[in-house]
Formats: sequence, structure tokens, C-alpha cells
Amino acid sequence: MNKLKMALLAAGLSVGSAHATIVEVQTTQGNFQINLFDETTPKTVENFLTYVNNEDYNGVVFHRLVTDFVLQGGGYTYDGATFEAIENYGSVINEPVYSNVRGTIAMAKLPYQPNSATNQWFINLSDNSGDLDLQNGGFTVFGQVIGNGMEVVDKMSEFACNEYPLVDTTDEQCADLKSGNLTLDSQKLITIDHVAIIDSNSNTASGLSPKENTLIKEPVQPPLISTDSGGSFGALLSLLAGLMVFRRKTTAK
Repeated sequence: MNKLKMALLAAGLSVGSAHATIVEVQTTQGNFQINLFDETTPKTVENFLTYVNNEDYNGVVFHRLVTDFVLQGGGYTYDGATFEAIENYGSVINEPVYSNVRGTIAMAKLPYQPNSATNQWFINLSDNSGDLDLQNGGFTVFGQVIGNGMEVVDKMSEFACNEYPLVDTTDEQCADLKSGNLTLDSQKLITIDHVAIIDSNSNTASGLSPKENTLIKEPVQPPLISTDSGGSFGALLSLLAGLMVFRRKTTAK
């Protein structure tokens, strides 16, 4: 039994039904806390906490960054040679209650499939409500970064390279990575060490005033952009293409 489950049991909480309203995402570039909306987006929070309780997010990297748009993680680990997708436990029903404004965390999903979210999520770096509140059935916001957490997230978003954030990497090195002339150093990726439960009370969001998603109540229009803004398919295609280069480079040694 992992340490997190043991701690929950010691606190008298049910491992299967614990609602961690506040979690702390501990990363190689600093920590930030998220207040989860478990009372208004219960299925999505329950889904997220399944991965937290099973420690599936330990070692996961932030694999997608679009400046002034989103920072995305929850999908892949990197072993120094290849990216590996973590196991997912199936899709969760869409719950587009709140708006995708700056500082909110939302579920990523496949294009044209509103109920396809599994393990990947993203943080809105700007007010993306005009795009993400409506397209693809609306992207489910299930929490909000609190305290000075966005200062940490903003710092991470400064490291742009090949659509995923890398620290201490020059533009020339980014170009070499893209061309396959340089092997990706795992120490340069921003990695989630652990997601810890800080407060398991179910009412800690009462002091927050998340903005309601009103656009989803309007008639559904075609997606505003052709690629999956939250699901990173476009970004992953370029990333995986780079991985093929990394694999060839690694296996050639």
C-alpha cells in the first residue's frame, strides 16, 4: 500500500471516496496548490483523484506549452530516451459548469468528443473562455490555482521549446532538438514529483467565486479551431515525431 493511501486510512478517510478539495502539485520548478470543485464537478474531481491516490502523476512531465494559452500535463513520463503514456482508467463525462479563465485547471480531451477526457489536464494561462467554454462541448474546469500558485505556473510557462517547456535551454538547442542533432536531457523537462492532498474538506471552495460558463448554454457552434486545444493532438504529433528521432539516436549508440 502506498504512503498516500496509508495516510488517508490513518486520518480515518476512505481511500475509495476521499475528496481532496485542495491538492499541491510538487514539481521540479516549484509547487502550487489547486482548489478542486468537488461539489460542482464531482465526476471530474473523482476521476482526477483516482490518479492522485494511485500516485500515477508522480514522474509525469509537462509535455505541452502554448504561450499565453495553456500548460498541459498528466499524460507522459520520460525515461531519458522515450516518452511513455501513463495508464488511463477510461473517460469521464463532461461537466462544463465553469469558465476557462486564467488560473483554472481543466480536462484535456480528443477533438469532437466532449466526453473523452481521461488523465490529461491543463492550466489556463490566460482567459480562454471565448474559445474553450464552447468548443467540443466546453472544456470542463474542475479547479482553480490558489495563493501565489500562478507565479510558479507563469515561471514554468517562460520555458518554451518545441511546444513543451524546457529549462536552461537556448533557442539553438531547441533547434538542435527539433532536428534530432541533440538528445533531450530529462533534467530539462519540468516534472511532477508528487501531487499531495493538503485539505480533504469538501467545502474549502466556498470562499472562491469561479466564473460560470454561460457560452455552453448557447446553441453549439462548430469548433473555433481545428486542433484539440486541450488534448494536445497537434502538439503531440510534433512531439512524437521528435521522439522517433530520439529513439533512432538512442538505439544507434
